Amino acid sequence: MNSLGKYSSYAYAIMRIILGLLFACHGAQKLFGMFGGKGGAQGMMLAGGIIELAGGILIALGLLTRPAAFLSSGMMAVAYFMAHASGGLMPIVNKGELAVVYCFVFLYMFFRGSGPLSLDSILGGRGHVTAADEVGGPMRAGREL
Repeated sequence: MNSLGKYSSYAYAIMRIILGLLFACHGAQKLFGMFGGKGGAQGMMLAGGIIELAGGILIALGLLTRPAAFLSSGMMAVAYFMAHASGGLMPIVNKGELAVVYCFVFLYMFFRGSGPLSLDSILGGRGHVTAADEVGGPMRAGREL
């Protein structure tokens, strides 16, 4: 199983891209009525749709991943408590599982960064974790990050 570890950064990048695109689809539903949505969102739903669409696209592209993931994670926490928590204590009961999953995966992305296959890494940003960073911990090239 250790031989699979060398692919973990790429598996993370694929997950980031897929989740970003799926999140952007939720924004497109709210804003434009795509994918079975109603469109024309107003108020808090409009703000949520903008964050979902823009945040999802940025996360999928790996551009400004940390701030986009942080904002998206917070938005999903707010969405859970505003829309789902009143329906019961457990997410399985109140239909809030997806909000909880997005919230915590985006929080993980905030701490992890964009990873490979991202515009952040192409543009030379330090917003991604390399395989060497994962193996070496907080030390890279003999200096503490």
